[in-house]
Amino acid sequence: MRRLLLLAALSLALIGCSDKGTKAGGEQLSAGDLAAGKAIADRDCKGCHGLDGKGTAPGIPNLAGQRAGYLAVALAEYKDGKRVHAALRDIAAHLNETETRNVAGYYASLPPIAPAIGPDAMPPSPYERGKTLASACEQCHGPQGNSTTAGVPSLAGQQPRYFYVATQEYLTGLRGKTPMHMPIRDLSRQDLESLALYFASQTPTQREAPKAGDPAIGEPKSALCGGCHGSHGVSSDSATPTLAAQDAEYLVHSMKAYRQDRKHAAMQKAVAELTDQDIVNIAAFYSVQKSKPAEKGETLVKDTTEKGDRCHTPQVENPSMPIPIIRAQDKDYLTMALRAYHDDRRESTMMHKMSLPYSESIIDSLAAFYASQPAK
Repeated sequence: MRRLLLLAALSLALIGCSDKGTKAGGEQLSAGDLAAGKAIADRDCKGCHGLDGKGTAPGIPNLAGQRAGYLAVALAEYKDGKRVHAALRDIAAHLNETETRNVAGYYASLPPIAPAIGPDAMPPSPYERGKTLASACEQCHGPQGNSTTAGVPSLAGQQPRYFYVATQEYLTGLRGKTPMHMPIRDLSRQDLESLALYFASQTPTQREAPKAGDPAIGEPKSALCGGCHGSHGVSSDSATPTLAAQDAEYLVHSMKAYRQDRKHAAMQKAVAELTDQDIVNIAAFYSVQKSKPAEKGETLVKDTTEKGDRCHTPQVENPSMPIPIIRAQDKDYLTMALRAYHDDRRESTMMHKMSLPYSESIIDSLAAFYASQPAK
């Protein structure tokens, strides 16, 4: 769920903005070429994409106005098996280079499809959704997730993937029953991910030294912990919890749990040689460390789409690297395509790396944003 600076990860849609058919290299196609492309579209493509280039059902991409070079590359990837779709692979396999160029040019020559949803229909951002849900959590975990109750963990600034995994461990009983079990049991995955993003974006409150334990003695004892949990307990891994500014009593309880029935091989090994006093001192050390937000959730979608526009706007084109226009694309298709890159089911190492941190809630918001924007 961590934020990345660039959303070329949404390099996945099949829609764009162009009023002239072109070859992959940018030359204009003749009327005869376009007519030949239309004949191929009528024969092979219109059942799903229509002769007007509009997807005939949710999850089917719009092709009208898309860059011809990108469409040609996409067909080649289906033909080579780099993208998985049985019907498209069969169609692409029967097209020669000229036919591929012509049908791509035909769809590129069509006027873009208008957005199916408007900006007013945009769902709330994951951050705002999480903020709405957070009030129930804050009754125990404190305002903005800064706990003031001994033994109750703070959520402010916590890493989001860790937060989500922790909720699943509570729900499945891996961490036993707690008061939080009931409030979260009816929440969807997107709800929980939105909560995770909201709390990850809050600023942790600086704590005073706890009554038990000595932070100065605990610091050298924490050396092994820092390898995973980061310098002074501020994690840089979205799946590894931040320990800085955490409630000391909660940290003591958690470390001791690994001696008993809580499963995690590395943690079980790490605490095996610690005495009870070592654990108390380590907890005291981490509790007084300064922490920070793990995310900037309030502006995440806006920041990401602004950076994505640098590559995916209709005005930007690089013939040597065909990148699709994704504005006004079908939302369900955008969602599925980004998931495919996220799960490494569509070949592109760069796209996989860029999309990997995104959760379902963020993917949904990004897809909705681009689907609501006009292609021109």
